[in-house]
Amino acid sequence: METILTDTRLAAIAAKVADGERLTIEDGLYLYETPDLLGVAQLANKVNLKKNGNHVYFIQNMYINPTNVCEANCGFCGFKRKPGEEGAYTMDETALLDYVEKRWNDNIREFHIVGGHNTEVPFDYYLDTIRTLKKHYPQVTVKAYTGAEIEFFSRLSGLSMKEVLQELIKAGLDTLPGGGAEILTERYRAKMSPDKASTDQWLEAHEIAHGLGLKTHATMLYGSIESKEERLIHMDRLRQLQDRTNGFMVFIPLAMQPRKVEAGIKRRTSAYDDMRTLAISRLMLDNFDHIKAYWINIGVQLTQMALAFGSSDIHGTLIEERISHSVGALTSQGITRDELIHLIKSAGKIPVERDTFYNVVKVYQ
Repeated sequence: METILTDTRLAAIAAKVADGERLTIEDGLYLYETPDLLGVAQLANKVNLKKNGNHVYFIQNMYINPTNVCEANCGFCGFKRKPGEEGAYTMDETALLDYVEKRWNDNIREFHIVGGHNTEVPFDYYLDTIRTLKKHYPQVTVKAYTGAEIEFFSRLSGLSMKEVLQELIKAGLDTLPGGGAEILTERYRAKMSPDKASTDQWLEAHEIAHGLGLKTHATMLYGSIESKEERLIHMDRLRQLQDRTNGFMVFIPLAMQPRKVEAGIKRRTSAYDDMRTLAISRLMLDNFDHIKAYWINIGVQLTQMALAFGSSDIHGTLIEERISHSVGALTSQGITRDELIHLIKSAGKIPVERDTFYNVVKVYQ
C-alpha cells in the first residue's frame, strides 16, 4: 500500500520521478529540507526497485594501502605520515606479498588499492605494485589509485594523465576506485584538500579512464564543512560526466569520520543525514545503476536500513580497512561473506555476490 504524500512539494517531486524527469539542485535541496524522511525514502526505494529489484550486491575483496607517506595535507585525514615520521611505511615487493598472503582466501576477487601521494618513490613503484599483484594473483581484479592519485602521478612522472593511465593499464590496472573526490567544489577543496587534484582534474582523470575503456567508481565524502548545495553540485557534476561517458558503475556516499574513535555523537554524521543522503543520491543520480551503502562508515545496522532507502550494494568483506579506521570509524575492519549474506537476507533482500563489474558470481536465495 502506497503512502500518500501530504507534502505538496514532495508530491510534485514524486511526479517528476515517476515521469522520469531529472531532478534539479533545487529539488535536491527540498529533499534535504522536508521533514518527511520516509517519503523521500519511499521515492528512492521505488527508483532502486525499478533498476535492481530486490537484489543487493556485495563482493569479496581485500584492501591494500601500499604506503601512507603523503605530500598532501587534507583536513580530514588521519592516515598520512610524513617521510621519516613514526608509523610511516612503504611496502616493498616482499612486504606487499607477505601482507596479501597472510590475509588471502581463494574467494577474493578484487584488490582495492589506495595510498599516500608519496614523492619518496618514483612512478615505477606504483606500476610495480600492480605488476607484482597481477603476476602472483592474475585472477584478481586490480582496483587501484584514485583520480587524485592519477593527477599526482602525472606531476611525479612528467607524463600526461592519459599517459599515466595507459602505463597503469599496461601494468594490469582494471578500474579506478572512487576516492579523492571528497566534495567537487573548489571552495571545499581549497579548505580541506588544497594539495590534491582540483574538481576539474578529478573529473578529467575519470573521463580519460572511461575513454580508455575503464569502468570506474565515484564517491562523495560528506559531513564536514560542505553545504547541502555543494553535495548536490557534486552529484550534478558526476551525472553530467556520466551522461557523456556512462563510465561510472556505482556512487558511494562516505560519511565523514571524526579524528578520534572516542569522539562523541556531535562529531559524527547523524543516522538521519546518512539515510537522507543515500536516498537523495539515488534520486539525483538517475543515470547510475547502483548506490552503495558503505558499512564501514555507517555501521551494519544502518546499512540494512539503507536497503530501504535506495541502496543496492553494501560493498564487501574488505579483510582489513585502514583509512576510515585511522580517523575514528567504529566498525570492524572486515566482515565475512556469511555475515554479509545474513545482513542482506534479514533486511528482506536477495544477496548477490558479484565481481568488480557487477557480473553475478552467485545468487543466495
